[in-house]
Amino acid sequence: MSQTPTPAAISSVLAGALCLSASAIIVKLADVDAATTAVLRCAIAIVPLIPLALAERQRHESLSTSGVLWSLAAGIALGIDYSAWTASIYLAGAGVSTVLINVQVIVLPLLALIIDRERMERRFLIALPIMIIGIILVSGVRLSEIGIGPSTSAAGQGRLGGVLLGLLAGIGYGTYLFLSRKATRTQSDLALQPLTWATAAAAATSTIIALFSQGLSVSDIGGRSWVLLIVLALVGQVAAWLLIHHGSGRLPAEVTASLLLVQPVLALALSAVVLGERFGFGQIFGAAAVVGGVAVSSGLVRRHGARPERP
Repeated sequence: MSQTPTPAAISSVLAGALCLSASAIIVKLADVDAATTAVLRCAIAIVPLIPLALAERQRHESLSTSGVLWSLAAGIALGIDYSAWTASIYLAGAGVSTVLINVQVIVLPLLALIIDRERMERRFLIALPIMIIGIILVSGVRLSEIGIGPSTSAAGQGRLGGVLLGLLAGIGYGTYLFLSRKATRTQSDLALQPLTWATAAAAATSTIIALFSQGLSVSDIGGRSWVLLIVLALVGQVAAWLLIHHGSGRLPAEVTASLLLVQPVLALALSAVVLGERFGFGQIFGAAAVVGGVAVSSGLVRRHGARPERP
């Protein structure tokens, strides 16, 4: 049975998306290599999460064994997402990676449909192509760079690998969101315990991937970068996912997936304010298309006089 989106749940997911958008700016300012950033983002976050999770267990109850297992599985998917996405940026470019990771908008609802029999609303299917086109425009990427038409990308032979890694990141992202919902399906009042288990699994997964790929480089990180990495862990990991988990458990899967598409749009706005970056008309138009598509798919915009859809 589908859930009716509520303003509080929608606001929570949007606030989480804002935190994730800010994390992109923080990563750029920290200027630490991708593999190390992916690991430390999770490893640092575990430090404040453990006492918070223990306090939650004392106030409420312990997360069930199945909840722990779902959370660990979700964390593995998140570790794959972080590692694949950061590598994709270097191989295919930030624009291409921004487009590809948002295949989560299809992965999450599809998993919910296949496994949980959670049907997709018609308004989501109508808005989906608009949102995808908007994301492509926001990223500023050319069609040739994502495999449509003759390639003129300067990424060379590594572009295809970057594209595949970007798709893998998007699949990991959507899978993480789905498994996180499963972890607290019967214990919706718990948030800190599942996030702690998932973050620990993500840290371990990204560490293993780093050791077999780029390796870790911690010794040459400066004091300013350490401060920014701590902020990244608190904002882009702890706050972001607590807010998203709190809202997504009360929303249909396709609404959560749609709301998270505003992440690159918010990152665009933050880049303009914080970094002074300028953007073209196409990117601004794309941002408007994403926001409009999200509003339609989440039910914030309804046809005048239309009857609400049946659950």
